[in-house]
Amino acid sequence: MKKKLLLLVTFVVASIAAAYAQPRAIGIRQGYGTEVSYEHGLGNNMLSIDFGIVGYAGLEAAVTYDWIDPFGATVPWSHKGEWHWYMGVGGAVAWYWPTLPALNMSVGAAGRFGIEYDFWFPLQLSFDWRPVIGPAFYAYGGEGGAGFNTGGLYAGAICLGVRYKF
Repeated sequence: MKKKLLLLVTFVVASIAAAYAQPRAIGIRQGYGTEVSYEHGLGNNMLSIDFGIVGYAGLEAAVTYDWIDPFGATVPWSHKGEWHWYMGVGGAVAWYWPTLPALNMSVGAAGRFGIEYDFWFPLQLSFDWRPVIGPAFYAYGGEGGAGFNTGGLYAGAICLGVRYKF
C-alpha cells in the first residue's frame, strides 16, 4: 500500500512540475470579435485555448494543437526577439445570440495559421487566421434545420493577438 501511495505522489509531483516547466501565455485575440486566449507549451508545440465573443454575435470556444515552425522552417531574424510561424488543427463550438426566438449554434473543425513575434521581455504579438468549418443548427417557430457555418470562415477568424508570457 505504501509503495502505491509513493508511486501516486511521485506521479502527481512529476505531472505538476512538467506542467509548470512549460512556457505559457495569456492575453486577448482581437478581430471581428474579442477572445481571451491561453497558450500552453507542449515541447516545441503549443495548445491554444480561446473563449470569447465571436463576430459580436455570440460566444465561441476553440481549442487547437499548433505546430511551431513546422517542417523546420524558421523566420530568419537577428534582433533581440524571435519570430515563429505556426499551424494547427482542433475544434470549436459557438452559440449565437437569438435575435429572433431561435436557437443558433455551430460546431466544427478549426484550423490555425499564423505568425508571432516573441519580444525579449514577456510579451508576444501574433497575427493568425482560425477558420471553423462545420454545420450550424437553428430552431425557429417549432421548426429546425441545419446548414453550413459560413460565418466560421471570417467571424473571429482573422485576429491580432497580444499575450503576456509566463
